[in-house]
Amino acid sequence: MTRDQNGTWEMESNDNFEGYMKALDIDFATRKIAVRLTQTKIIDQNGDNFKTKTNSTFRNYDLDFTVGVEFEEHTKGLDNRTVKTLITWEGDVLVCVQKGEKENRGWRQWVEGDKLHLELTCGDQVCHQVFKKK
Repeated sequence: MTRDQNGTWEMESNDNFEGYMKALDIDFATRKIAVRLTQTKIIDQNGDNFKTKTNSTFRNYDLDFTVGVEFEEHTKGLDNRTVKTLITWEGDVLVCVQKGEKENRGWRQWVEGDKLHLELTCGDQVCHQVFKKK
């Protein structure tokens, strides 16, 4: 594994995305559309500073952050909540904790070979997404 997550990444798989969205209380119609979408992630990493874009035909989401610096995040385009977000390194894995009204919310992201792995967690639901480097 490597800490370098730079690049454009195209989604290959998206396991249990609907379960994750249900845990976030996302409405039925939005879930049905979202599970069929293919996402592209664009990550511009400079050390511990990240500028990320997640694009799909339905919604786009930008997130800029510095590892180790807590910030207020508005999850616009997902569940539209405001959370306190802290992203840290655990070895070569980025670990995000999002504090707000939902328990056990956050994500883990890492690179193995030419694949970017993203585990999204909310409550007891875990979604595992895999992206291939373009």
